[in-house]
Amino acid sequence: MTLVQAVLLFVSLQRLAELIHARRNEARLRAAGGIEHGAGHYPLVIGLHAAWLAALWIWIPQDAPVVWWALGAYAVAEIFRLWVLVSLGRWWTTRIITLSGAPLVRRGPYRLMRHPNYAAVVAEIALLPLAFGAWQIALVFSLLNALILAWRIPIEARALADRQELV
Repeated sequence: MTLVQAVLLFVSLQRLAELIHARRNEARLRAAGGIEHGAGHYPLVIGLHAAWLAALWIWIPQDAPVVWWALGAYAVAEIFRLWVLVSLGRWWTTRIITLSGAPLVRRGPYRLMRHPNYAAVVAEIALLPLAFGAWQIALVFSLLNALILAWRIPIEARALADRQELV
């Protein structure tokens, strides 16, 4: 197995594990009365991420040279995103699901910025292709992700507007 294959397999399995984790959290939130917002754009989010992974598998040569600074920066983005997932805990999902009256999480990276998960994903989408010299994939998917986030972030902001901050 080449380094490209090993990294892509790791990322693919990581994304699958995150979807399973998100589904469990979604089920708990819905059972407690959680309401989904912006469901119409969700297939685009999933489609973008699936297409990004497929593009990496299809168009990055298995023996592509490694751009070590980009791979290292990608690893840092992954650690940052793990911090986000741990900080949100049972609230982390891939959908926008809110529970009326629940406090907003303001620990971990949420003390520092409003949308740290999106910041990490922006970095991931750009950095992993760059780590193997695939700047075209980085550019195309970064632009598509920017369009989706421009749609998604205002929906999330409206959905969370009535929530109180966690002290």
